[in-house]
Amino acid sequence: MNVKILKESEEKIVYHISEAELPLVNALRRLILEEVPTIAIDEVTFVKNNSALYDEMIAHRLGLLPLTSDIKSYDFQEDCKCKGKGCARCQVKITLQAKGPCTVFASELKSKDSKIKPVYPETPITILLKGQDLQLEAVAKLGRGKDHSKFAPGLVYYRFYPALKASKDSDIKKCAELSDNLEVKSSKLEIKDIAKWNEAQEQICEQNKVAVEYDKENFIFTLESWGQLDIKKIPGIALNILEDKLKALDKQIK
Repeated sequence: MNVKILKESEEKIVYHISEAELPLVNALRRLILEEVPTIAIDEVTFVKNNSALYDEMIAHRLGLLPLTSDIKSYDFQEDCKCKGKGCARCQVKITLQAKGPCTVFASELKSKDSKIKPVYPETPITILLKGQDLQLEAVAKLGRGKDHSKFAPGLVYYRFYPALKASKDSDIKKCAELSDNLEVKSSKLEIKDIAKWNEAQEQICEQNKVAVEYDKENFIFTLESWGQLDIKKIPGIALNILEDKLKALDKQIK
């Protein structure tokens, strides 16, 4: 397997994975989505809420807020020494107190651990009118995407690597006119930026009789982070989890 970064930013990385088998690439995708842990709000106790939103709606919004996750400092609640009762090793206490009139933003959440805070502090939670109050206590914990999607560290997907095959009947100039990611070079239709290849461009090619063939051992692998973890470290965490699972399987087989 060979891996090359095609495009990189703080929130998104696009890889070119070559000479790889589909099951392994898909396993990496599923490990990132389902096994890489993050911290999210799991329980909310309302002291006072006379806003327009029900308790359940605000709790749902809080649960979906991405929190910066120091996963090395916390244990899974079920594996903690407290035996699931909840302690500083497996839980983070977060409070919120606001009085209207105002818009309540995620930045107003007060965490007992300064490392655990909203990734996007300007996310609105609710609007309070004059005389309305919101007071609550929340508990955040470590979890996995397979337990609840709020724990997933991001969005992961892949495509097979495309190759364009034109014939005498192909209208490659029309393809280039219809898509800004296609161009004609030396009488051949080429993709400008492979990281931007999508189904719409494939449809343009097919409508103009340009065949699109896919290499089943080459992949465009895209990872979009929600911000809880350093995006560069997420694949490494997933591969470490895979290694641990393989060791456990090998031990059981023996």
